[in-house]
Amino acid sequence: MQIVIIGNSAAGLSALSRFRSIDRESPITLISAESGTAYSKVLLPYYLRRKIPYENLFIRRPEDYTQAGIKTEFGVKVKRVDTESHTLTLEDGRTIGFARLLIATGSRPFLPPIEGLAGANVYHLWTLSDTEQLDSLFRPGQRALVIGSGFIALQAAWAAQQRGLKVTVFELLPRIMPTVLDDRAAAVLRQKVEEHGVEVRIGIHTEAVERTRKGLLRVQTKGHPPLDVDLIIVGAGVRPNTELLDGSPVQIDRGIPVDEYMETNVPGIYAAGDVARGPTAFGETHQTHALWPTAVEHGRIAGANMAGRSVPYQGSLNMNVTEMFGITVASMGKFIEDEGLTSHVIDEAGQSRYVKIILREGIPIGAVALGDADDTVILGRLRPWIRNQRSLPDVGGFLEGRYLLPRQVA
Repeated sequence: MQIVIIGNSAAGLSALSRFRSIDRESPITLISAESGTAYSKVLLPYYLRRKIPYENLFIRRPEDYTQAGIKTEFGVKVKRVDTESHTLTLEDGRTIGFARLLIATGSRPFLPPIEGLAGANVYHLWTLSDTEQLDSLFRPGQRALVIGSGFIALQAAWAAQQRGLKVTVFELLPRIMPTVLDDRAAAVLRQKVEEHGVEVRIGIHTEAVERTRKGLLRVQTKGHPPLDVDLIIVGAGVRPNTELLDGSPVQIDRGIPVDEYMETNVPGIYAAGDVARGPTAFGETHQTHALWPTAVEHGRIAGANMAGRSVPYQGSLNMNVTEMFGITVASMGKFIEDEGLTSHVIDEAGQSRYVKIILREGIPIGAVALGDADDTVILGRLRPWIRNQRSLPDVGGFLEGRYLLPRQVA
């Protein structure tokens, strides 16, 4: 049985490992548009901040693939998937057959439709190549604009500031990290960002980017004076890489919808990671959580089922954790208060500490935590309560660590 995995990151590697733990004989071909062995995208900002050496970015060695009996095709893209003949056409004209296929092509940065933004001196922090480019440009005294304020955008801003650049952040919406933090948490984080000398502008509508004769980028915004910078880093979200499926019967809807077995609407073709829209812990049928842990979970389920098992996925539970600007930031599940929800809040503004747990009829459904690393442990302990949908009547006791795991139903 010929297995083909397209993608050499979290989802693809997790699927490969799980498949091989069950089936040690079937031939596997791993295809990646990037050249070289797998690396951790999570670690890229740490390298830019000089916290880890370059070689520590890599999570696989060349011999790891050969020892697992994997044929690799690195530095080549899949142009077309033919579901009738069960073949892939590569950009170099070659074809590869498959019995079962996993699409783990991930996502790519979104470039907002801002006049003049596409062009020289505009970068992303998404791939190893992006990181290598930025590393050569991060020189003290350079001026950088970061468009967007999500996790990747602020990690880029943090790295640039740590390397001696003068950094400004533009966010279109009225708070930073709008999809990850609530209003109060965003305000606490913004204060920490600004304390480190990064200028944060919210509610900014960027209209155009002009390139001056002096080689600067002049950024025009609505209702504000222009800003001159040396480089721009765009962190305004991502889009799934589904182009290889154009013209195929595989369903596409803002990604690739999959069932609880990570299988698409075409039997024998699976999808996992950022490109997939799968079930969630809250019962949504198709949702994208573009997170490394979710990709690992997706891949593990897909790998087992491609090997002939019948393993359903419990559903993804979005959890974001990072450390930046001297504070640990985390959120999980549904953390925005709404009608019918209650919350338990710890707000110690003087210590830059904020913890909030959201409950629906006594059952926790989400949380936000800002502070030191110990506060994010709360989210880890809360995770099984959310997954098991168990009542948490004594939130104060939980926060004090009096009980850690949900009571089991008799």
